[in-house]
Amino acid sequence: MNVPLTSALLGLVLALGLRLLLGAVKAVGAPSFADRIAPQLRAAELAGGYDGGGWHARRARGRSLTGAAGSAAMSWILQRAAPLFSNTEVLARRLVRDGSRKDVMDYRAEQVLCAVAGGVLGGVGGIALVLRAEVSVAIVAVGVVLGAGCGVWLRNNLLSRSIRRREKLMVAEFPAIAELMALAVGAGESTVGALERVCRVAEGELSGEFRAVLAQTRAGSGLTTALQDFSARTDVVALGRFVDGIVVAIERGTPLAEVLRAQAQDVRDHDKRVLMEVAGKKEIAMLVPVVFFILPLSVAFAVFPGLAVLDLGF
Repeated sequence: MNVPLTSALLGLVLALGLRLLLGAVKAVGAPSFADRIAPQLRAAELAGGYDGGGWHARRARGRSLTGAAGSAAMSWILQRAAPLFSNTEVLARRLVRDGSRKDVMDYRAEQVLCAVAGGVLGGVGGIALVLRAEVSVAIVAVGVVLGAGCGVWLRNNLLSRSIRRREKLMVAEFPAIAELMALAVGAGESTVGALERVCRVAEGELSGEFRAVLAQTRAGSGLTTALQDFSARTDVVALGRFVDGIVVAIERGTPLAEVLRAQAQDVRDHDKRVLMEVAGKKEIAMLVPVVFFILPLSVAFAVFPGLAVLDLGF
């Protein structure tokens, strides 16, 4: 096999992959016109953030990664690689849980780019082994496949971690926001007015979701429908109970302030239980060095002088 020719071809593939990655980074970093005017059109943007038809619009504006990497080639690659990935509906739901404005095609493009980067790194490692250890050339193909798989897995793992982090932030913000809504409702404001006050005052992931609920309400949907859609977008149990409590209170005329305070107290009690469970696990983990390191050392210090005296006596 011609080693220089193979090295040149692999170097060309590496250069092409780096060029695609650099183009994607530039496309992500450049703010579009829609991003610049977003603060003035927050409600409209939130109302259109879940319409599911953003792929073609973002590609026309040049925001998507596929536009940066060559929309025709990337679209062809995504269509061929789609059966290899997870279910589209499940992925779309995960992206919504993450609060991302990307659609499925944008995420697939990122997965393909990560696979290309991982494959290039794996191929470079395989070439290094071939040149230095004189192993079979097939190790290059194995390195490319493993690197591509690791790239796809890494992007999926980053999405899962982002979802968990966002849901933890929402649970942490929930008691304060529920208390604020209870105070607003107790002062005489309506439920929509309390939501507006929360959206004006609070900042964070949960307040962003409430802005989406408020935008959907202003777009013509009922408040209960918007809240139920919000509950369907998240898998946080506390928020699901919160939405159910508000919906039942609105439908049956129950005093809403008491319901909100009870929901906030339930979340605080749940946080205390979780904290106690974590503390119990930490206590057990702290026993490991005590039992296996400190205790044997203490026994050795206590027993060794007696053994030394016995040896001297004999």
